[in-house]
Amino acid sequence: MKLVEVIRTDATDPKIFEACKQWVLDIGKHPVSCKDTPGFIVNRLLVPYLAQAISLYERGDATKEDIDVSMQFGAGHPMGPITLADYVGLDTTLFILEGWVRDHPNEPAFFVPEIVRKKVAEGKLGRKTGEGFYKWDGDKRL
Repeated sequence: MKLVEVIRTDATDPKIFEACKQWVLDIGKHPVSCKDTPGFIVNRLLVPYLAQAISLYERGDATKEDIDVSMQFGAGHPMGPITLADYVGLDTTLFILEGWVRDHPNEPAFFVPEIVRKKVAEGKLGRKTGEGFYKWDGDKRL
């Protein structure tokens, strides 16, 4: 990854913060900053996006393949959200979402699609177990 999220709190010394951002640049990465908030920037946007995509599939609004292809060709993403959820692990996705729902019960972006709970309970965690929403052979989606 080329991106590094550098997190600032009210207690962060501005000189230390700037030194951290410079170090990130020095190692050839791109720093971005944000407050200490659940998921920071990337995961705060990514995980609810995965949940919404899975929810579309769960409701029968679209096939998992059409959801993935839509985001690849329509939004230029390297892989679709359902493939990505399988790739990172449905257990990981569930763990993050359950924590956010517990800690922020009034945040509508944080919810757990029931199909994720079901697949995790069945041991279908995605790429790491060879099956989740898709079947996998190592890192290759079948």
